[in-house]
Amino acid sequence: MEKIIFVYNADSGLFNGIKDLLHKNFSPETYACRLCAVTYDNSGMVREWKEFTQTLKTSVEFLHRDELEDKYAITDIPLPAAFIHCRDEGPKLWLNAEMMNGCNTLEDLKQLVKNKTDS
Repeated sequence: MEKIIFVYNADSGLFNGIKDLLHKNFSPETYACRLCAVTYDNSGMVREWKEFTQTLKTSVEFLHRDELEDKYAITDIPLPAAFIHCRDEGPKLWLNAEMMNGCNTLEDLKQLVKNKTDS
C-alpha cells in the first residue's frame, strides 16, 4: 500500500469550506460528510486526527470530492470514503461511505482505520 486517500463528501475551495462550516455548525444532523464532521472543528483539522494519521505506516492524502474526480476520474463511489493506492494500480475502495458514516466520533473513525490497517 503506497498511501491511503481519505475523500470528503464536500468540494474544495474557500467558499465551499465556509458553507460547509456553517452547515456543520447550524444543522449538523443534515451535514453530508461524517469524515468532515469528526475530523474538523471550527479552527481546522482536529489535532488528535492529524497526529493519528501521522502514526500510520503509510502516507496519507486528503482530497475533496471534486479533487478526487480531477485527479483520479472517480465519480461513481458514494462519499465520504477512503481508498488505498498502490504503485502500479489506481485507487481501490478501502473504507466505503457506509463504514465512514457509521463513525459518530473521532475515536470510532480511528478504531475503524486501526482495524483495517491491522488486517
